[in-house]
Amino acid sequence: MVFVEGFRLLLVLAGAIAGLQIGHRVGQPPSVQTDQVIGMVLGALIAYVIGGILGRLLDRGMQDAVAGLRRMPPAEIFAASVVGTTGLLAGLVAGLPLIAFVHSSIDYPVVAALAWALGAFGVRLGVVKGRQIVRAAGLSRILDPPADTPPGAVVVDASAVMDRFLAVLGRAGLLAGGVVVPRFVIDEVRSIAKSPDPVASRRARRGLESLEALRSSGLEVQFTADEAPAGESGGSQALVLAQRMGLRLVTCSAELASQARSRGGDVLDLKALSAQLTPDHPPGERLSVDLVKPGSQAGQAVGYLPEGDMVVVNDAAHLVGSSAIEVSVMSTRQTAQGTIVFARLTGGPSAATTAISGGDDRGDQLGQ
Repeated sequence: MVFVEGFRLLLVLAGAIAGLQIGHRVGQPPSVQTDQVIGMVLGALIAYVIGGILGRLLDRGMQDAVAGLRRMPPAEIFAASVVGTTGLLAGLVAGLPLIAFVHSSIDYPVVAALAWALGAFGVRLGVVKGRQIVRAAGLSRILDPPADTPPGAVVVDASAVMDRFLAVLGRAGLLAGGVVVPRFVIDEVRSIAKSPDPVASRRARRGLESLEALRSSGLEVQFTADEAPAGESGGSQALVLAQRMGLRLVTCSAELASQARSRGGDVLDLKALSAQLTPDHPPGERLSVDLVKPGSQAGQAVGYLPEGDMVVVNDAAHLVGSSAIEVSVMSTRQTAQGTIVFARLTGGPSAATTAISGGDDRGDQLGQ
């Protein structure tokens, strides 16, 4: 409101002066002074309405550019001050030709309004790009000191906690910097773990167990109580917090990953990474798998590969509980929970037609 009212005030002054001059020029004696007063009042009223509309439009546009930013670290304060001052000076310089060539008392309020708008935009731009500006100026050690988290730490959202690939990266030593888990993320995962949806509940419980397992293995898992703007969703809150801390965000949401990249943030999409690293199992490849339970269709048995991918073997229900069963791959299917491999016993009766024709439906059922 301060920006809007200030912008409106400057335009009202400009409108009053313009109305005064118009009244002076069009007025005829002896009513010149009356015409000047009428012109000044009309000019101020018109400028008051236009100034309010333009001021709110400008303010709304700049607020959209910095939505969600509530706290400003020293780096952003410094950058906002410098860029804001630069914008103010740029507005004054841009208004010099108007003052030089248009000799009127309306020039100064118009130039002041232009400088005010550019200065305010500069402040908000400095808030958004504060860290980059400070790093470019070589002042990051003073104004952007390292956080209390180890170098290379990552911030995870609920989707990353519930994904098995996070634990895989941790066990492989690829999260040496540690994992930062916001408190609101833990609350969200615990809430999902109590939900009536058995699939989501199982994944949430597995995610909580994976965090404890990573912590027990020596990986630093830090739980932070820092909060992000309340108006954001859980994933967006994690993104805002990661940008505030200067850390990489780890997520399984393609939409959130795209949003982070559009904001210039550092993000790791676990789902895309796991898809790129998923082993390719061409038809005919032979695998050795432990069959642990019956499948959803008659005669099927289910096992798992070391990386966690599900293997559905036709005509193998009688081998449930057996280890190191050799199977031949018929086809694979990507699901939201990972890769499903359809196979048959090596040398056994072919069930390729059944697997291929029913693969899509069974993939959806087994994925759950």
